Amino acid sequence: MARKYEKGLQEIGDGIFAYLQPDGSWGWNNAGLVAADGDAVLVDTLFDVKLTRDMLDEMRRATNTADNIKTVVNTHANGDHCWGNQLVAGADIIASKAAAEEMGQVTPQVLANMIKAAPSLGLMGAYVTRIFGAFDFEGIDLTPPNVTFEGSMTRSVGGKTVELIEVGPAHTKGDILVHLPEDRTIFTGDILFIGGHPIVWEGPVQNWIDACDRILEMDVETIVPGHGPLTDKSGVRQVKDYLIYLREEARVRFDTGMSVEEAARDISLGTFSTLSESERVIVNVSTLYREFSQQEESNNVPALFAAMAELAKERGLYGLADAAQA
Repeated sequence: MARKYEKGLQEIGDGIFAYLQPDGSWGWNNAGLVAADGDAVLVDTLFDVKLTRDMLDEMRRATNTADNIKTVVNTHANGDHCWGNQLVAGADIIASKAAAEEMGQVTPQVLANMIKAAPSLGLMGAYVTRIFGAFDFEGIDLTPPNVTFEGSMTRSVGGKTVELIEVGPAHTKGDILVHLPEDRTIFTGDILFIGGHPIVWEGPVQNWIDACDRILEMDVETIVPGHGPLTDKSGVRQVKDYLIYLREEARVRFDTGMSVEEAARDISLGTFSTLSESERVIVNVSTLYREFSQQEESNNVPALFAAMAELAKERGLYGLADAAQA
């Protein structure tokens, strides 16, 4: 796409805006605004109150409808897509039923406490500080959705059709797509990471592949990913290809008895070696191993963060090479 990947609001269609946050890595998500005839729908809020307030201020300067946000859609439960909800608490806040149930599982205070405790957490503390230290998790009032759905829901804003399509569990338990059919535009939430490794917290991976196929079958031209620059269907194909490749490679290593950590280090990233956040392969392989063994329990998130910190240090990421071990 010709559009530049720059911080802030970009008009990508008639009354349709993407709010981008380079570099798109941990916590730096994208959001969107659909504004028409004095009405507006906001697609996702941001990781903290200040970032969300700055975004809303920019939307107000760009359009006279940003003060009339009657509907907010949270594409999934991760905090970087919903922890700014308190600033739009008067609106209908919509999410899938599964996403709404997941939102309370990790609170802002959990991350705030991790950042405070980072000096005593050794390498993992240094890692958490590097990826989340730019955000302010204090003063966030967790504001959950007040409207939920399963399967699909349709809203209208100024005559524009807004289709909400549940495709989770995939990245998380309740991922949804926000499709504007007349405008050939879609906001994908974290079904798409462009320029960085996707992270499969929930799975099954086949659901995520199916979600990519669903986008590829749509008549869409402009695609706003959850993280990274605006894309087109080539970006969707890359994410799909990544998931298929990683599943195949992880299966081979699972069958030979390798551990998650051994497999994650052994898998060659090949054509995906230029993607950032490569330590996320630990989480992805862990989720795939759960699928292969048909385990129903959730990932051990603290253990996975510790494992990602180790791999990130080995790979020279985030300046962790000199960080002290716990």
